[in-house]
Amino acid sequence: MAFSWILFTLMAAFTQAWRNAFQKQLSHTVDVYGVTLARFIFAFPLAITYVLILYQFDPVQIRIEFSQRYWVCIVIAGLAQIAATALMVQLFKQKNYAIGIGLAKSEAILAALIGVVCLQEHLSILGWLGVLMGAIAVFLLSQGNQQHTGFSISTLMIGIASGLCFAITSLLVRQASLELTILPVFHRAAWILCSVIGFECMILLLFLSIFSRQTLIALWQQCILTVKVSCCSFIASLGWFTAMSIQSVAIVKTLGQIEVVFSLLISAFFFKERLAKTDHWGLLLIVIAAIMVIWA
Repeated sequence: MAFSWILFTLMAAFTQAWRNAFQKQLSHTVDVYGVTLARFIFAFPLAITYVLILYQFDPVQIRIEFSQRYWVCIVIAGLAQIAATALMVQLFKQKNYAIGIGLAKSEAILAALIGVVCLQEHLSILGWLGVLMGAIAVFLLSQGNQQHTGFSISTLMIGIASGLCFAITSLLVRQASLELTILPVFHRAAWILCSVIGFECMILLLFLSIFSRQTLIALWQQCILTVKVSCCSFIASLGWFTAMSIQSVAIVKTLGQIEVVFSLLISAFFFKERLAKTDHWGLLLIVIAAIMVIWA
């Protein structure tokens, strides 16, 4: 169990890279709110199914009591994740796919800072070095092909805002997990997954049903792509939530920056986008940072 968080993090990073790729494709025909909803709409029934299967094969005879603090964490985490996803979709329209993902990965350093300052989390010296190495990698990735496109302050700000919202989501998911310590790790993660995705799905469906039914129609017209986004999102969230129920957010998210490796490969081979030299250095530093946090 001690090192299982590594496997769950790698699973999450890989499937999230593909989820983001499918979201990028969907963003060509569906607006920001629709692409955001695509992440949750089919993931919610999958999350419910996962809880039922988990209890079928590993029944736990413990009465669960969800505290007020738990629900506060769930609601704020859900809202933050909706905002983070919407901002990331905006990133896809600002610069190329890999650079957008690289900017959003500022989440790791932001989660480390907020966790230590506000939530009394602890990181070893090696862990801090890994987080900082990841931050340098994010900076290199944010440069992109500046000599051709020019530095974009709006891209930088949207990327940092997205990373901040993702960091808040991750930290609150961790706090919600700590409210369910009477349960085994997998059961904790399953309930949090179901709670967060369920809240996000219902609030977005309600919003779009009232203000933008055309977006729901557009999603239905792209049903296959929407299913791909939701399935990848479910697997990624399952991996993240389980890993963060075992290990601190900063460590999980720093290792999770390996997602950028997958994203760069998808960018180059799937979207046929050219990468700058700084991207290769950023990729190398992310791998080094991942190794450092594993050792930490």
